[in-house]
Amino acid sequence: MGSIHKTGSVLTMENTERFSNRVDVYVKYRPTYPLAMMDYLYTVVGLQAGSRVADVGAGTGIFSSLLLERGSLVTAVEPNQAMRSAAIQSLANQLNFQAVSGSAEATGLPDQSVDFIVCAQSFHWFDRAATQAEFRRILKPGGQVILIWNARLTSGTPFLASYEHLLQTFGTDYEQVKHKNVSPEQLALFFKQDAMHQAQFKMSQALDAAALEGRLLSSSYSPLPGHANYEPMIAELKLIYERTNQDGVVHFDYETLVYWGEV
Repeated sequence: MGSIHKTGSVLTMENTERFSNRVDVYVKYRPTYPLAMMDYLYTVVGLQAGSRVADVGAGTGIFSSLLLERGSLVTAVEPNQAMRSAAIQSLANQLNFQAVSGSAEATGLPDQSVDFIVCAQSFHWFDRAATQAEFRRILKPGGQVILIWNARLTSGTPFLASYEHLLQTFGTDYEQVKHKNVSPEQLALFFKQDAMHQAQFKMSQALDAAALEGRLLSSSYSPLPGHANYEPMIAELKLIYERTNQDGVVHFDYETLVYWGEV
């Protein structure tokens, strides 16, 4: 993880640990990924049952669990102890799963040991130059890197627009750390020349009032209790929910973005 700069990211202890006090809400309220996208990975991209996959920046294991369901052999690489422990607890009964303490820049994995590297909702935290060198080291010849984001839509419905305004108003460092700070043009430079492929998928998450608050607090840029912005943010969130819910739920609409290829 790291703070975003134009040329890459810098690994810092502050950002490595910034989700430590959000693990419970992260596990409960972060979305999964579209079934159509998983089908795409196992047909077009070439993942298979038995593929050795490094899930780098694996967090609490949300994406690792989807890979395991397809029969892949997964090593979750995660520097944050609290999140890594949650992944181990959730997936402890999976024989094809292991979790290691490591970062994108220093995974600790052996040379040429994995067929694929997946980074789901994590690449924007990495130092890109150091990560590129590390990924080249641990990938088998011809191995692929897959970068994935669930990109929350910020307009299109009254709820989406209001929620985006909420984050811009009360978020601590929302503009600095959101993944959209890494452009497709910058991502293309991470891969071999003309080697990056792209795909997009749609997904929606229906949330009641409690789940909406939990989803908000799972984001690292949302202030927590004790911060001056916390109480007014929660009050505004409740007003947004009351104004925009339909049959008791609001919808987080996502565009799931996939970038993949050789590095």
